[in-house]
Amino acid sequence: METVRTTYLGDLRTEALHLQSGTKIITDAPVDNHGKGEAFSPTDLFAASYASCALTIIGIATQTHGFNIDGAVVKTTKVMGENPRRIVELIVEFTFPPKNYSDKERKIIEAAIKTCPVANSLPAELKLTRTIHW
Repeated sequence: METVRTTYLGDLRTEALHLQSGTKIITDAPVDNHGKGEAFSPTDLFAASYASCALTIIGIATQTHGFNIDGAVVKTTKVMGENPRRIVELIVEFTFPPKNYSDKERKIIEAAIKTCPVANSLPAELKLTRTIHW
């Protein structure tokens, strides 16, 4: 079953339609690759996808165990490589709300970070640098 339908709008811009919800995302090529940089680039979405996935999986785990991470923030930096042009590293900084997380809760969060389906889909050669701030 089709999940997303993406249309080229011209001028290095696309529109992705999520068929189940009707939500649309516009992408634009980045300035360093012939674009205007007026929207997420496809590689920006890749970085955002990892962060959203990790937070969702952590949220499921913490909900299951009776606590929450409401207000958690993930800062993601993508590092581009050349020949071929690609993402070579994601630098990911998790910041959790100032709560007194127990050792058990921290272990639940740390384990959940490692089970994100997007992270599990990354190629082995892509460097993933994670930092957690409690």
